[in-house]
Amino acid sequence: MAHERHGDTIQRARDQRKNPTPAEQRLWSELRGRKLNGKKFRRQHVIGGYIVDFFCADCGLVIEVDGQHHDEADARWSDALRTKQLERRGLRILRVSNGDVMQDLSKVLRQITNSIS
Repeated sequence: MAHERHGDTIQRARDQRKNPTPAEQRLWSELRGRKLNGKKFRRQHVIGGYIVDFFCADCGLVIEVDGQHHDEADARWSDALRTKQLERRGLRILRVSNGDVMQDLSKVLRQITNSIS
């Protein structure tokens, strides 16, 4: 990830909130408004220079919705580095695939519920 100013990162997060992927949009509809176990989630939230897809501050949980490009070698390396950096902040990372969100949302919601319980 190239170094960018904090304000640029915040603007990029805002832009991403306006243009979610179909999987992010679908999952957000289940997380927003404290629908899942009364927990508050934020979407496209900036943490330490990274923009995470979803974040629950109460549980210290980051949820990343990964598309196919995350299977590529460079993306796997970048994801591993990002995960280490976020874990150093005491956060837990749950990665789910776009496919699972679109095809088996109940499974994804169970994974999230198990992670926040």
